[in-house]
Amino acid sequence: MARMPTPTEITDLGVDGIAITWSDGHASRYAWRHLRLHCPCALCVHEWTGERLLHADRVPAGIRAVRLERVGAYALRFVWSDGHDTGLYPFPLLRQLCQCPQCTEAPASGA
Repeated sequence: MARMPTPTEITDLGVDGIAITWSDGHASRYAWRHLRLHCPCALCVHEWTGERLLHADRVPAGIRAVRLERVGAYALRFVWSDGHDTGLYPFPLLRQLCQCPQCTEAPASGA
């Protein structure tokens, strides 16, 4: 079984977001607001139904992470400028949220 790639480098891009270089060589880019809107915590996503509870109109356009922490060998945790800090972003979720041209232009797989 292939191992999930892990971040080897995380670069703060200032107001634009972050870039992550992964152990498989892939380079991901993320806008801060995109990450905040996809927070997977129980305050932002109903834990039983999966319904998104966080509405885009409640997330400021200029949101950004004020702190970033690695959680073990499986996730990142952001402390956001709006005070939110409960979301853990597992590496598979971060890869899925990648906004690089290669990932955003890839055709959806119809498996």
